[in-house]
Amino acid sequence: MSKGFFGHPAGLSTLFFTEMWERFSYYGMRAILILFMTASVAEKGLGIDPQNAGAIYGLYTASVYLLSLPGGWLADNVFGQRKAVWYGGIFIMIGHLILAIPGNVPIFVLGLAFVAMGTGMLKPNISTMVGDLYPEGGVRRDQGFSVFYMGINLGSFLGQIIVPLLASYNWHMGFGVAAIGMFFGLLQYKLTQGNLHELGIKTKLKEEKDEGVIMGKSNRTLAIIFTIGLIGILFLLNYYKVIDLSTFVGVAQGVGIIIAAVTFFYLLYIIVAGGLNVVEKKRVLVIFFLFVGAVLFWSGFEQAGSSLNLFAQDFTDRRIGSWEMPAGMLQSVNALAIILFAPIVGWIWVKLAAKNLNPNTPIKFGIGLIMMGLGFVVMYFAAQIAAAGTMAGMGWLWFTYFLHSIGELTLSPVGLSATTKLSPKRYTGQLMGIWFVGTALGNLVAGLFAGGVDVKNPSQMPPLFMSVVIFGVVSGLLFFLFSPILKKWMGDVK
Repeated sequence: MSKGFFGHPAGLSTLFFTEMWERFSYYGMRAILILFMTASVAEKGLGIDPQNAGAIYGLYTASVYLLSLPGGWLADNVFGQRKAVWYGGIFIMIGHLILAIPGNVPIFVLGLAFVAMGTGMLKPNISTMVGDLYPEGGVRRDQGFSVFYMGINLGSFLGQIIVPLLASYNWHMGFGVAAIGMFFGLLQYKLTQGNLHELGIKTKLKEEKDEGVIMGKSNRTLAIIFTIGLIGILFLLNYYKVIDLSTFVGVAQGVGIIIAAVTFFYLLYIIVAGGLNVVEKKRVLVIFFLFVGAVLFWSGFEQAGSSLNLFAQDFTDRRIGSWEMPAGMLQSVNALAIILFAPIVGWIWVKLAAKNLNPNTPIKFGIGLIMMGLGFVVMYFAAQIAAAGTMAGMGWLWFTYFLHSIGELTLSPVGLSATTKLSPKRYTGQLMGIWFVGTALGNLVAGLFAGGVDVKNPSQMPPLFMSVVIFGVVSGLLFFLFSPILKKWMGDVK
């Protein structure tokens, strides 16, 4: 392929701008999502209580990651990556258009469903195509993904500036501009497909026999029985009023139980009956602990779009002179921090590695979790200001998002890389799916947590935020404590 984009194949520019506009629409809409749901009907919002709004938010953001699993399968077996990205973009645009039409809760949920399905189709497959641009692999592929990652954060930054700004005049203008952003992404994707040549046209369906197959026919029967049993347990919990499946909160809790149980028992199945040797079993155990760490991290980090967004709306002084910044615009701090500090963090790891001082993966996870917890230490003090009846300054949220962004850079790419290296070859795809399931579960927990933010009773927020501090910092310290054991189980994987 010709080199035509920062010294990379010209096809990277096509995928870069498609992803940039998709992230513009996704993060832009996410910045106003819970604010629109909790705004009163008089304010042209949906007037949903924070508990159910948080649950809807969590279900939506979790489904985006969960649906990447069938989205990847459909591309591999039915459409091919190129069509999957195209169809996914169309679904996303339709979803935002539905959201741009004033309506009721069912219409709103329908719009979210379209966006989630489309994102599940587009997100995993566009990343696969980026990798396929570099069949030689190696450092050039890593550099290509670094350029691509900048497109993600550039789109995120612009979306979280423009969408909330327009939504401050009219909510549905915000959703509408998200649809327009995805339209631009689709348009340039169609016009520049020649850059991709034959990339992504054919499916990746292969005869893999026993390798890469999730489960045989007999095990499918066991999976069906197990799933039915879980659903039965949920209805028993509903019957005895432990959860209430008639509410979004109850549904979100039920979905969380299913995700956690299926993940745990599936990993247990791989370890016990997956045909692994002792070294491979230990590495899968490490993946399990990284999964738990990821869930804990994302359940705090993803408060940005839920509880911290509500805090920005109701308890933060956002005035700059005579202008009041829309609350959702504060979401852009994370993307800006990633753009500015990703090269610096990467440089630090390289320098430490040259001196044989580069922390191992569990230590980096511990650092990431502690940084997330420290971000909520900042919010604890900001919440005390709000509880005293005074509006907190924007600097509190800026500092929180900065700490969380450094935590993200410390944990997220490291966990992704470690999962690919630790996974037994025949289970690599499935265990990568488990990593994204961890992100989904963290998003779901973040949404449920946001339901505890009572805007009418700010005195409840300091202990609420302190609870995140405790589980974040304690979890990080536990990773420090057990890092020698986990490092030993990892073997020669670094």
